[in-house]
Amino acid sequence: MIRDEWNRRIRRATELSSSYPFAAEGLNFYARVASIQRSLYEDFLKASAPSRNVSGTQSLREELDLFVLLPKFPAFLRAVGQFAPAPLAESAGVLAKDGSEAWQRAIRDFWQNPAESAEEAKSGERDHSDDSSKISPSENLLSWIFLQPYAEHLAARRAPSSLNGTPSTCPLCGGKPIVGVLRGEGDGAKKSLICMLCAHEWTFRRIYCPSCGEEREPQMAYYSASEIPHVRVDVCDTCHTYLKSVDLTKTGLAVPVVDELATIPLDLWVREHGYEKLQTNMLGM
Repeated sequence: MIRDEWNRRIRRATELSSSYPFAAEGLNFYARVASIQRSLYEDFLKASAPSRNVSGTQSLREELDLFVLLPKFPAFLRAVGQFAPAPLAESAGVLAKDGSEAWQRAIRDFWQNPAESAEEAKSGERDHSDDSSKISPSENLLSWIFLQPYAEHLAARRAPSSLNGTPSTCPLCGGKPIVGVLRGEGDGAKKSLICMLCAHEWTFRRIYCPSCGEEREPQMAYYSASEIPHVRVDVCDTCHTYLKSVDLTKTGLAVPVVDELATIPLDLWVREHGYEKLQTNMLGM
């Protein structure tokens, strides 16, 4: 069941925090976040109409239900504030006091454009601009964490549908891919991408840039490190972006969204060589 996926993520984060001590702080933070998300997912499941499959032609982002979401947001902010890094905890406390109008604004802003909002969540510093309606990076990150289980719940209720072409963004919600996945198929490996918001996975071409559409093989490359052989960095020399891919043929126990978080040295190395990540993760990497 999809609910079991949250348990897999939490277990994997705990395992990798021992294997990769350089990423332990971030992985421990993620494990606690995923525990809260697991509870939210179960709440959203209970609140939804029984076994209703939504047509794949309807955009997932048309299903924002503030009646379900808003009552759970203040308790979520309090829970995250108890263990989050200081800037994020401070932002959670301020947002909790701002009231329902601010909560609606933060939730709606992220939901309407999750990819751009996730990019703005990198710094985690509160916005001190004169525009009081502007959502701060920390508030964007809190909204991302809060809305992810809701989006995954909606995606799980989607009726299967066929894809036209090779979409570079999620066919369900329009979010950018957070990580690629390689699975064995015949004598090679089949590639897919996982959405940064709803975690939907869709098939993707092996030699194709999800950022600019480059498909010339000489412009595409990948790099890996012997210490982390099951994770590689796919780079495009046309637009200078990169995305990590997790090779399940090498480590079948990997959980792509978690292993992506753990492999910080790959991010540091590739950024030193002038590449920019297609979609940053919740740790800002």
